Order: sequence, then C-alpha cells, then structure tokens
Amino acid sequence: MFPVAGLGTRFLPATKAIPKEMLAIVDRPLIQYAVDEAREAGIEQMIFVTGRGKTAIVEHFDIAYELESTMSERGRDMRVLDATRATPGDIITVRQQVPLGLGHAIWCARAIVGVEPFAILLPDELMIGRKNGSGCMKQMVEAYGEVGGNLVSVLEVPHEEVSSYGVIAPGELRGKLTEVRGLVEKPAADKAPSNKIVSGRYILQPEVMRVLEAQGKGAGGEVQLTDAMAKMIGTQPFHAVTFDGRRFDCGSKTGFVEATLALALERQDIGAEVRAMAERLLRG
Repeated sequence: MFPVAGLGTRFLPATKAIPKEMLAIVDRPLIQYAVDEAREAGIEQMIFVTGRGKTAIVEHFDIAYELESTMSERGRDMRVLDATRATPGDIITVRQQVPLGLGHAIWCARAIVGVEPFAILLPDELMIGRKNGSGCMKQMVEAYGEVGGNLVSVLEVPHEEVSSYGVIAPGELRGKLTEVRGLVEKPAADKAPSNKIVSGRYILQPEVMRVLEAQGKGAGGEVQLTDAMAKMIGTQPFHAVTFDGRRFDCGSKTGFVEATLALALERQDIGAEVRAMAERLLRG
C-alpha cells in the first residue's frame, strides 16, 4: 500500500499540478523507487491511496501508446520503460477524499486489504539498500517469515533528532530484530525511550483496520497510524527491523537534494560528470 494522497505543500509551487510522488530523483520519480522496492520484496499487488489531482501516478504505470509507438518507430531503446509497466490488475486505487492523516489513508483501503497482512511504503521516505544488498521491504519480508506479527522498519539517529519522529520503546534485541514494547510520537529528546525512529515501512496485520475504525483523531486533528499500532502492542507480536541501508527524507527539500546528489554520484553514466560539477561549484 502506498499512501499518496498528500498535498505536497512543502514543495509548492512545484507540486501545485504535479504530485510530489512524481518528483524525480535524477530520472526516476519517487513512487517508482517505492514500487521497485516492493517488487524486489516479492509484492505483486500495489494499492495506491490517492487524492484529487493524483492521476499522473497511475498513468505512470500505464501503457503510453503514443510515446511507445513513437519510440519504437525511431528505434529507441524501450527497456527504459520496463519498470513502469504493470500487469493488468496489479494496481488498485482508492480515494482518500479528506486529508485526515496516515491512519485514515490506511483505513480507506480496508475493503481491499480484507483479512490479509499488508505492507505500507511511504514514497517520500527513500530507502536505499547497501551496495549489492537487499532493499528495506525485502529485509522486512525476510524478518516477517521469521517472527510474523507486526513489523516496522527503524533507523538509529542522534538523540537530539528524535523529537521529529515516531520512536520505539525497545525490548529484547536479537540481531537486527528488536521487540517493540511501545511507540511514542515525536517525544522530547530527554524523554525518548530510545533513538530508534520508525522510518516509513510497515508490515501490519489486518486487525489494525478495526483499531483505526474505532479510533478518534489524534495529534494535529488527524487519525494517527502510530496511535493504532501502539494499541496493538501486547496483543500481537510486534518487532522492529533495523534497516541496513540509507534513508533520505525526500519530504524535505534538503533531503530531496541530498538524495539527488548522492544517487547521481553513484550512477555509472553521469557520476563522474556530477562529481566534477560539484567540485567546480565548491571552488566557486
């Protein structure tokens, strides 16, 4: 499931007519990175929780007849479009008609989820695995096969930064798996139970839908997914997977620029040129 109904106000005016999930890191939109990560993990059905003005996201994974016909006639390499093609029926969309938060967006897809466990990927959290390593969701699916229940991905950050994130209260530690005994949304640094922040990837049991159904609005007047997950702790197994990789907060301008630069530098086709350009800029 991909909650993509947000208004993208932090990137205005760029996002006035373009969904923020379609903003490109080099030459791939954020949503493409998230879908590729899900596919790598073996996930086949993608649910987009969309809003008004978000049709470009679905069209990105559709067949663009005019474009493909023109490219074919001109002998252009069509493989560049391979990742954007979806098998019919693999993509389902549902509308979040009112922006009432992440928990509400998840609840909007309750009829599609049914009685199956499901994964959630927040596209503006760009998660890149280590070189030759697996992506975040694949690491989580592997952990799910070991412990089941509910899972969140976490990363360790400096203690002074925890007040900007959801933070877990950790229990037993076993390798990259940490038992979750509590969740706190944006705690003060001196009151945070740990420095392990929830980083935009989840595998949840369908019972969370019933919790969200009965839950009122929380912080910011929104239905908070963190509140619903906190209520499930103790009733079902709940673990955190420490992600072996890098996270870029592409919901912020600085994080978006950082991701663009970092990934561009690693590209074989343009990395050397980007490095030379960066050095020229630094020299002034």
